[in-house]
Amino acid sequence: MSWKILVVDDDRGMRLLLRVSLERKGFQVTEAPDGRAAVDQVLVSPPDLVLMDVMMPRMDGLTACRIIRNTESVAYIPIIMLSALTADEDKQKGLDAGANLYLTKPVSPLTLVETVDQVLEDSNH
Repeated sequence: MSWKILVVDDDRGMRLLLRVSLERKGFQVTEAPDGRAAVDQVLVSPPDLVLMDVMMPRMDGLTACRIIRNTESVAYIPIIMLSALTADEDKQKGLDAGANLYLTKPVSPLTLVETVDQVLEDSNH
């Protein structure tokens, strides 16, 4: 089975980097440029995991995460926040919004793939 990952980031270059890293390991990747588009995609075609930036236009990742967590039909989907915000209080805000994990940028492709694998494995037990 090929896991479906939704990559959400307003930086097209970052989305491409994440896509390439994940597709090399066999994941199917879809993309969204902001939180609003991410919520819309999750509701229409739920992925197995969402990899979400925090700071984005239209809707930030924290708000999108809260909406997904408060929507019963998709609340189970694991969410990994991926952000350049590195302060402990920023990480806590991500976890408080409902993220399963909070990674800081830059993240190595190996760490990214291992983390995604682990979160997917943990969520399917």
